[in-house]
Amino acid sequence: MRRTVRSYLRPYLPAFVFALAQVIFISALELLKPWPLKVVIDHVLTGTTVPWEFAQTLSSQNLLLLACVGLVVVYLLLGGLRIVNDYTTIRIGQKMVNDLRRDLYAHIQRLSLSFHHRRQVGDLLYRLTSDTYAIQTITMNGLFPVLCSLTLFAGMLLVMIRLDPLLTFLALIVCPILAVLVTISPLRGWLIASATHMHQQKSSVFSIVQWAIPAIRVIQAFTKEEEEHRRFMAQSQKSLKADLNFYLLQGFYSGAVSVVIAIGTAAVIWIGARHVLAGSLTIGGLIVFTSYLTSLYGAIDSISQAYGSIEGAKVSLQRVFEILEEESDLKEGSRVFPASGAKGEVAWSSVSFQYTPGQPVLRHVDLHVRPGQKVAIVGRTGAGKSTLLSLLARFYDPKSGQVTIDGIDIREFQIKSLRRQIAMVLQPPLVFPLTIRENLTYGRPEATEEEIVNAARLARIHDSIVSFPKGYDTVVGEQGATLSEGEKQRLTIARAILFNAPILILDEPTSSVDAETEALIMEGLQELTAGRTTFIIAHRLSTVRQADLIVVVRGGKIVEQGTFDELMRQRGDFAKLYRTQFSAQEEKTRALV
Repeated sequence: MRRTVRSYLRPYLPAFVFALAQVIFISALELLKPWPLKVVIDHVLTGTTVPWEFAQTLSSQNLLLLACVGLVVVYLLLGGLRIVNDYTTIRIGQKMVNDLRRDLYAHIQRLSLSFHHRRQVGDLLYRLTSDTYAIQTITMNGLFPVLCSLTLFAGMLLVMIRLDPLLTFLALIVCPILAVLVTISPLRGWLIASATHMHQQKSSVFSIVQWAIPAIRVIQAFTKEEEEHRRFMAQSQKSLKADLNFYLLQGFYSGAVSVVIAIGTAAVIWIGARHVLAGSLTIGGLIVFTSYLTSLYGAIDSISQAYGSIEGAKVSLQRVFEILEEESDLKEGSRVFPASGAKGEVAWSSVSFQYTPGQPVLRHVDLHVRPGQKVAIVGRTGAGKSTLLSLLARFYDPKSGQVTIDGIDIREFQIKSLRRQIAMVLQPPLVFPLTIRENLTYGRPEATEEEIVNAARLARIHDSIVSFPKGYDTVVGEQGATLSEGEKQRLTIARAILFNAPILILDEPTSSVDAETEALIMEGLQELTAGRTTFIIAHRLSTVRQADLIVVVRGGKIVEQGTFDELMRQRGDFAKLYRTQFSAQEEKTRALV
């Protein structure tokens, strides 16, 4: 669905119309502002009779008092209406920004990992937090001021024609020149290009900060603080230069408009003064006219300024709509799993996959796993182990072949229904800056206290949790900074246990714990994996030996599969891997025991 500004304004159309009605009253009061001064100059100071019957019997003192009271009342009403109008328009604009952010954030969450790998997090963050304000700039800071200015312009024009048609004609001569300046001058194109460049540079600053802050430990460990500071400042200087160029162009743009308006004002004052000298216009009338002229040209200037703001905001809004119109690589299926869940039969049939065209990661993979089997996937780094299991969870779709669960292509299932069948423990262990309880129940908020504690016990982290001052209600730091690596690992295992899915994916589940804790966790995992189809990316001997099936991946292909004893007898890739990697771990484990 193509997004438009109109679609976000539509829910607030009644409030928008109400704001426009306020503008009509504000414009009427603006028209009244100079008239008390005209009464003072033309009637109180000169003693001439006022044209209104109700005031003809008033003395000069009373007439002066009436004019002053009228002036105060007009300004009081005008100030009150402007407060109400500002609140109304800001409220509409902020709600539109909130709606746009809601849609953008939800859409980003739904897009596939392929999209996120192509994008910088800082750029997405800037679009979400800053570019979304563009919809308020376009509507309430752009379109609305234009409508207000046009309303005021029309009202003042009618009064000015009645005061002096010739002066009104002179005042309007500048309008075509301003229209050309606003719509088709080269400055407009330069402004758009400059605004685009400015937002790109600001986005790059966000990207550097987003990368550097989470990596602060590595930066400090390698004493790269000064180098990273120089990198940040270099990009910040580029952003500053882009900002200055944009605002300089805006200054030229506003200056050109002001010069044209000044010429028109000078012409009107020149001719108006001659009309006063000739007696065809009173001094008060000239003051009213020049007051209107200032407001008239102010309205024109406001339109030109709003036009410039809209052009700049359109660049930001286009950046937001660009993401909203991005289609997910993953097409939603229609089937759902039964309430009892999947049986757990999983198969890869002639599956190939590549992140980058021409660089295959998996090549014609065939693998069949029976329900309840425990499968260890081994291989060197970069062999394609994690990618193989990422296809099962539909983080990506294969370029060819199919992945099935219970004999059905997983692309036929609704993505949420599919992922509810799979519990995962991934690397690195991800912990949210929430309470321990909220981390544990992230996949199952409805879990009971008994279930939470039982999952923590199975993952061998319950004792650590209750040692904290607030127990399960302890808030962990950013990225789990208040927990050790082993505690974070066990917390994610407990979360997977609590999720209670028929298929389980464990990516190096004991990589961050010592041998003693590993033995305890593996004991708990024995209960967890019972009756579940389990996939374990294995780097520990204990995990491999307990598997029903060992799959060896090399160069994106499955080169061997079988039980531990079968693969050792074959003396192939697994046997070599075992001798170089697993046997060393076994010796280390024996030494610790």
